[in-house]
Amino acid sequence: MLNVSERRVVFLVGAVQFINVLDFTMVMPLGPDFARALGIPMSDLPKIVAGYGEAAATAGLLGSFFLDRFDRRKAIAVAMIGLVAGTLAGGLAHDLRGMTLARVLAGTFGGPATSLAYAIIADVIPPARRGKAMGAVMGAFSVAQVLGVPAALLVSERFGWRVPFFGAAALGAAVALASAFMLPPLTEHRLRNASAPVATLGELLSRPTVLFSYTMTATLMAAGFLIIPTLPAYIQNNLGYPRDHYQWLLAVGGVASFIALRLFGRLTDRWGSFRAGTLGVIASLGVMWIFLVRPPSPAPVMLLYVALLVALGARNVAYNALTTKVPRPHERARFLSLQSTVYHASAGGASWLSTSFLRQLPDGRLVGVPALAAAAMVLTALLPILIGVVETRVRRETTD
Repeated sequence: MLNVSERRVVFLVGAVQFINVLDFTMVMPLGPDFARALGIPMSDLPKIVAGYGEAAATAGLLGSFFLDRFDRRKAIAVAMIGLVAGTLAGGLAHDLRGMTLARVLAGTFGGPATSLAYAIIADVIPPARRGKAMGAVMGAFSVAQVLGVPAALLVSERFGWRVPFFGAAALGAAVALASAFMLPPLTEHRLRNASAPVATLGELLSRPTVLFSYTMTATLMAAGFLIIPTLPAYIQNNLGYPRDHYQWLLAVGGVASFIALRLFGRLTDRWGSFRAGTLGVIASLGVMWIFLVRPPSPAPVMLLYVALLVALGARNVAYNALTTKVPRPHERARFLSLQSTVYHASAGGASWLSTSFLRQLPDGRLVGVPALAAAAMVLTALLPILIGVVETRVRRETTD
């Protein structure tokens, strides 16, 4: 059980992640709406996702040099203010260039916000309960899927695609204020810095465990973002799922994912990341084959989408719980900031690469999805090996 202070921190960090995830995830489902309004080809939508990813990667690299110097409470509030500005700019965009620049601004601050959120959890929550806490914080993704994204789609359908961006910016401003005034001061890592020097960038990257962990991050994100930006257009245009039902698809998927994340968080604490993550990998490979490579006709879209979210969530909880154990306590923000660079660079690169697989037909259907999914499956199959190596090395270093 989390004590009162831990619960408060997990709740507030979860709120930050909810806004961060909502800002990121609503752009993809809204893509067909604003693409039609702004004259953007559907096959170019992954470029908008890539703009966010590459900006977040650059910000993560720069942040690794200074984030550990600041009170995490103040740092995360500043990151949230920048994210709000980027979300607001998205609602004001008038073409592909404007939307991409808005997502670059959002990524510049959204990437560090994620790094700081995980650093706060790692600072406050002991390793024995960290999987459960990570499951709770990652549940923000599911809450965004259940409440935020379906609401954004409904609002877009009734009032126009710009309004969801303005609404998310307003919520983000409220969460930024709450994090500034309700989180406790989080400066213990600075006290550790005074007695234990923080590793330089070169020293950090010279550690084999760190390099294996970043390789695991790159593989996981590339596997996911080869297919994730394409899903809304694929589901609606290739599988014929109605646009006016799409928000309910996301809501049901979000509920299932929320439940699964909490269960797999506990399972990760009990089994370890390798066993729990391997289970998620096996499930995700099976679902991707049926959903994206050989879909039946008619395809049970709801069932397959929910299964995909649950499988991806299972492997992601195991991964996140493991990576927080890699750095030393006083250098977590630096490690996680660099991880954010790898995370978003891989996501952005995979999003850009996915456009080379795809071609849009005159009726809106996308050609090349099975080949794209096959590439994602090859990368996914490598994850158990990497998770096993990192977990073994972390366990060995902890006992030495």
